[in-house]
Amino acid sequence: MGIANGIRKQASKVVANERHVSAWARNMTETTESMPPTPLRRVEKDGLDVSMAWAIIGIFTILALAGVYMMSLILIPLTLAIVVGMILGMLAEKLTKLGVPRITNAVILSSSVALLIFLVANSLAGPLTTLANEGPAFAEKTMNRLLPYLERIKWLHITPETFQSGPMSADKLLENTGNVLHIVTANLTPALIQTLIFFAALLLFLAGRVSLRKSIIMMFRDRPKRLAAIRVTNGVEQVLGFYFATASLIYACLGVAMMVIAYAGGLSAPILWGFFAFLSSFIPYLGITMMTLAIAIAGVITHDGLLFGLLPAAAFFTVHLLMENLIFPAVMGRRLEINPFVVFLAILFWTWMWGAVGAMLALPLSLIVMTIVDELLIEEKVQPQLPK
Repeated sequence: MGIANGIRKQASKVVANERHVSAWARNMTETTESMPPTPLRRVEKDGLDVSMAWAIIGIFTILALAGVYMMSLILIPLTLAIVVGMILGMLAEKLTKLGVPRITNAVILSSSVALLIFLVANSLAGPLTTLANEGPAFAEKTMNRLLPYLERIKWLHITPETFQSGPMSADKLLENTGNVLHIVTANLTPALIQTLIFFAALLLFLAGRVSLRKSIIMMFRDRPKRLAAIRVTNGVEQVLGFYFATASLIYACLGVAMMVIAYAGGLSAPILWGFFAFLSSFIPYLGITMMTLAIAIAGVITHDGLLFGLLPAAAFFTVHLLMENLIFPAVMGRRLEINPFVVFLAILFWTWMWGAVGAMLALPLSLIVMTIVDELLIEEKVQPQLPK
């Protein structure tokens, strides 16, 4: 009985407290509801505030671009290693499925890239040495062959005396050749450092590619963002791998065709012309333009007739045009279409930032940005779901 009475007293105290709190809460609610609503004030920004915001964004952008430019010695090989590692990602996955350990995959693929570069450099050493030895005679022959055509362009004011005195004389050209050699020698050490950074970064990226992907995906807390990260990483590797595997095969055929054109057209070093045709094709617009002009100049110098000298350049331009507009779209389809003006601006920008390597990286970086935008901003696509 005592226990029961104690429980009843405690229950009555709890009920009394609840009633007291409830009454107080009701009074506060009624008082709050009777008060007039607080007017919402919208903060208006004048032109000065908007200008300050854009100025801060512009300053940050300029500083970021300056940092990218000043750190080019490190960023160029790192970016190139990441792009090459993404291109080799699909091949690394196939080797992993065959039971090859990931560290072994990294060693095999990075060694294959180094071996390929060594074989290409070894095959080009002979033609480049011959070209360097025949450089003065080639330059003199070039002047003698091009001078009659340049004299016809009145506004250039070029005469035979132009190459006998002044900045275009033989002595000045030899002096400038010495300066060029000095520049090449001075840049040899940074090039070796960048090569070592590239191969080390490529090996480490291929070895830790899977763990790096997992870390990037787990950075996001909610499920939709993790799905988006998975789509982006998979899409970038697929786009880069598919594009460069197909493009390498097509441009290799173009290089072989250029070798045949150079041999049939009487041009020296056909292997060198084929390699340059293959390499320049990865730089849209600028590559084909520079290559066609170089072949045209070489043809005019080699042959006496102007029309016969321009035939190799016309043949190369026709073959490249057919491959770019018929074979390439037929193989690629419409999945990798990029605005040509955007690609042109990207090439100009990265060439200005990082030189020739930047021109070759412009298209891969454009493909990466295009894939990210395509995966994140298009809502009509059917989104895959993670297994539960």
